Amino acid sequence: MRDNNFIHLCQPDARKSCGACCGLYNYAYSTKESLVKRLRQRTALFHKTVNGQDDLEDFSRMIKESEPQTKIYEVIYCCEYIGFLDNSEKKVGCLLHPLQNGGKDFRDASFYGRDLCDGHFCPSYHHISREEKLALINIIEDWYLYGLCITDIDLVKEYFRFISEGIGEMPSADRFKEGALNEIARRFFSLKLSWLFRSPETNRFGKYYFDGCQYMINHIDYDALGCERSRFDRIFLSLTSQFNTLEELRKGEAIIQENIDEFIYKYQEAY
Repeated sequence: MRDNNFIHLCQPDARKSCGACCGLYNYAYSTKESLVKRLRQRTALFHKTVNGQDDLEDFSRMIKESEPQTKIYEVIYCCEYIGFLDNSEKKVGCLLHPLQNGGKDFRDASFYGRDLCDGHFCPSYHHISREEKLALINIIEDWYLYGLCITDIDLVKEYFRFISEGIGEMPSADRFKEGALNEIARRFFSLKLSWLFRSPETNRFGKYYFDGCQYMINHIDYDALGCERSRFDRIFLSLTSQFNTLEELRKGEAIIQENIDEFIYKYQEAY
């Protein structure tokens, strides 16, 4: 029996969902615009051609023939059965799921199979606290940004740690639902999309890079920059940072600190 306190990070509400474990962000062309186009066409094709289990092999073949298949990491599978679950295109998820097919479960046709898809919970379920999960769910409404952030444990925990240290407590998740605090926190997490110092390397994904056979953790060479390890090191790695000069590093630190300071000021002003 599932705990009543369980928070379903994959499908938290009607406004968004996460498709990261399906390889959604592993396509070489994984901007939001590119993925929307891919998922929109794929979803339409699924509803047009799939009437039952016997149609899935042909659907899979058509997807692989018609869509670009270049990946960031070749060893990570990109599932062809992820699509939009609603007409408003707010939620991404499994087109094979029984909730999408009148109670019929087609997930055995997928690469990972029904049992693994049904029982898999990413590390964020275990390492992000309940209040942090609820806060992030309240902050982000867009499926694309939500998927990038909810799977980035360091980014989530470090941000909430810094603001909690500044105000002396972890803010209640309800305080992130709207208003200034919501807007400030959303601006921080949106740095995932707009970070000025993002590395141009194509094999980087957050703090990880892939050397051809295994994941490696990237490190910022602070010695080369002539300084000690930044207090925001984990955030910088989550943002796939590359600093070429000490001036760039200090500017990056200022961007993060200004957001934290603004949040603390607004929080103390309100509470």
